[in-house]
Amino acid sequence: MKVLVTGAAGFIGFSLTRKLLARGDEVIGVDCVNDYYDVSLKEARLAVLREEGGSRFTFVKQDFALYEPLVEALKPYTFDRVVHLGAQAGVRYSITHPHAYLHANLAGHLNMLEVARHRELDNMVYASSSSVYGGNTKLPFAVEDRVDQPVSLYAATKKADELMSETYAHLYRLPLTGLRFFTVYGPWGRPDMMMWIFTKAILAGQPIPVFNHGEMYRDFTFIADIIAGVMACLDNPAPDDGAVKAGGSTKPHRLYNIGNHKSEHLMKVIEILEEQLGKKAIIDFQPMQPGDVPQSFADIDAISGDLGYKPTTSIDVGVPKFIEWYKGYHGV
Repeated sequence: MKVLVTGAAGFIGFSLTRKLLARGDEVIGVDCVNDYYDVSLKEARLAVLREEGGSRFTFVKQDFALYEPLVEALKPYTFDRVVHLGAQAGVRYSITHPHAYLHANLAGHLNMLEVARHRELDNMVYASSSSVYGGNTKLPFAVEDRVDQPVSLYAATKKADELMSETYAHLYRLPLTGLRFFTVYGPWGRPDMMMWIFTKAILAGQPIPVFNHGEMYRDFTFIADIIAGVMACLDNPAPDDGAVKAGGSTKPHRLYNIGNHKSEHLMKVIEILEEQLGKKAIIDFQPMQPGDVPQSFADIDAISGDLGYKPTTSIDVGVPKFIEWYKGYHGV
């Protein structure tokens, strides 16, 4: 297959591209390589992809939220399917930089739908987020739950992406699958995420901010398990058969949770970090942050039943793998 992957210099896009290249696919990676976090990490990921992919990896540095330049940049290339993972990430950043989300997550998603429509592609898989569940109190979160009360702008843009996708599946019969990711972590992760922030602070002997006074629970999902789910969706487009799909659509549009199906106490993760780093954390307990939620927990019955998805990595295994990579990358 020839696959277009947006966000190829990002955490999940990079990890997916490696997997696709490893099985022999050709990948066109699109990314604007912005400075939301350290560009050198993104460049290091791209260097790995160029080394491992050789001529089967092509990188296009382009902002996919700019439609005309995007179409022009993609003119020389053919591809069969799209995995749209590029986005402006971060719940808290959306409170201070709302227009970045309007640009990347709304205009950018529409642009990728237009590319897929005009090229009459076989399949488009796109990243949504567990954030769409907002303040839902019913656990675990299921794709059938109502998700019309987001508590952050980031979540609102991801819900909007799902709605736009439903429209395109209806109007153009474009096969689409939206993936609500739950707290992804692992090697080559993002510096703005909890696992990296805590590791860096513990090693430096600095306090770590723990919100809601420690009463936080997350469905931590190891990157390899995330990629297994994405690959399954990429290889199995949503059928246009009129049947009700996961998420409720009768169009060729499905919504799946990709999580570990375990809601872990944040303090347990901190204990594993302390053990792996050989240092006690200095904990700075703080109140709940605006836009945040106290618990996430993925019901993965839909993707398990449809595609046989089964996560295999517990935090006891995954966190040490992240620490091993972190130490190697930073020469600790």
